[in-house]
Amino acid sequence: MTLVDRDAPLAIAMWDFSWLERRYPGGGYEDWDRALDELVERGYDAVRIDAYPHFVGTDPDREWTLPPAFDACDWGAPATCRVEVTPALTEFVGACADRDVSVALSSWFREDESRARMGIRTPADLASVWVDTLDRIADAGLLDTLCWVDLCNEFPLHQWAPYFNDPDEPRTPRDSPAGRRWITDSIAGVREAYPNQEYCLSETVDPDVWGREPADGMDLLEPHVWLMNATDYYDFERDGGDIDSAEHYEWVVEHAEERYRDDPDRWRAALGDAIDAAAEWSRETGLPLATTESWALIHYKDWPGLDWAWLKEVCAFGTQRAAETGRWTAISTSNFCGPQFEGMWDDVEWHRERTDAIGAASVDL
Repeated sequence: MTLVDRDAPLAIAMWDFSWLERRYPGGGYEDWDRALDELVERGYDAVRIDAYPHFVGTDPDREWTLPPAFDACDWGAPATCRVEVTPALTEFVGACADRDVSVALSSWFREDESRARMGIRTPADLASVWVDTLDRIADAGLLDTLCWVDLCNEFPLHQWAPYFNDPDEPRTPRDSPAGRRWITDSIAGVREAYPNQEYCLSETVDPDVWGREPADGMDLLEPHVWLMNATDYYDFERDGGDIDSAEHYEWVVEHAEERYRDDPDRWRAALGDAIDAAAEWSRETGLPLATTESWALIHYKDWPGLDWAWLKEVCAFGTQRAAETGRWTAISTSNFCGPQFEGMWDDVEWHRERTDAIGAASVDL
């Protein structure tokens, strides 16, 4: 079933690279069967993961040494870790298939000590590593489990696509001729080998640039939409900028909930306007929407001084508003619907209410 053929949106969780890197005791993913059973218990029927295509394409049988992706956030391992992508990838996708959980493949192109990701120099190289990865999925008989393939998370952010951006000038925009060419040519290269999959390169931008014509080849729009990037709730210059730092969490403790609680109607209205703008963009282009990172803050975790209640309130609003538009074919309830975020994960009733609302929504494309 293609995304446009769906009667209701997928309820999707983002498990990024945590599914493989947080397999240590207490990491949340040490027991995939338990984690996936809990996912299904909460009503999710899809999950988005990093397939590490640059590692598969370079040496699928190698053990890779990875520094932490973040110092202050709970995605991925908190210290240097070692991973083997195969056969873990097909084992995990197979466990999803056993539970009728669809899988969206993506990649954050994790850094490793050998700098394997810098071997990608052209759109053809990007296509090639993904073809190698899909070959593994195909050989395992699991292609039907995939709901789409996102060739690069939030392209072309330098953090995730350093092979595209010039390190001395890392702000080359997605909508530049070079950016559009990379999107179009890389998708075309993968589609030649696997024509029946659906493809995109996801993005994190604000509503000011929505409405543009997507690059050729995109089968869906995957914008990541938060109160933080879609409204003036957070000002990167005024409020400290580096949201990947411990200092940012100190700002969150001091200001985040208070700023929301001072005028919740204003912030919900502003977020709703952004969601409506994305829906209108979908109508204008004829492409379905999928959002796998969403609605409140970009970073949050179980930390002294942080409470999940207000964040759940924002995310419940965003989830419902997106579901009501009819344009989303996959909706996440937050960035944090994974077992490492215990304060969010343990509230089974909250997740069921949100995923029930997604399942009750219709897709009108």
